Amino acid sequence: METDTLPVHLPPDLADGVFPAGCPSRTVLDHITSKWGVLVLVALTEGEHRWSELRRRADGISEKMLAQTLKTLERDGLVLRKSQPVIPPRVDYSLTDRGQELSALLVPLVTWAYDNADSILKGQR
Repeated sequence: METDTLPVHLPPDLADGVFPAGCPSRTVLDHITSKWGVLVLVALTEGEHRWSELRRRADGISEKMLAQTLKTLERDGLVLRKSQPVIPPRVDYSLTDRGQELSALLVPLVTWAYDNADSILKGQR
């Protein structure tokens, strides 16, 4: 299959294709490429969301998993949690600059997955 894209090459540091067991990038990749991490990050590309909005956008996520995912992404500096001093309490989530940079890379991946999912799954036997 021909594509209009140029071949992609790993940077020289990664050219051997091996990430050492203690490499911090493994931890970061685990956080951002988890099923829920990707969905939350991509949902936030559309702007600030409240908890309930994120829960609806990531259909099927449990409250516990959403809380865990948001805490992890916040700790990693990708998501900003903003509490509003109102009653009832209101918390809004948005992407940090680093989170926006990452999401710009994830959106094409998610789009590719969406566009190709049917044909890929139909090819499975």
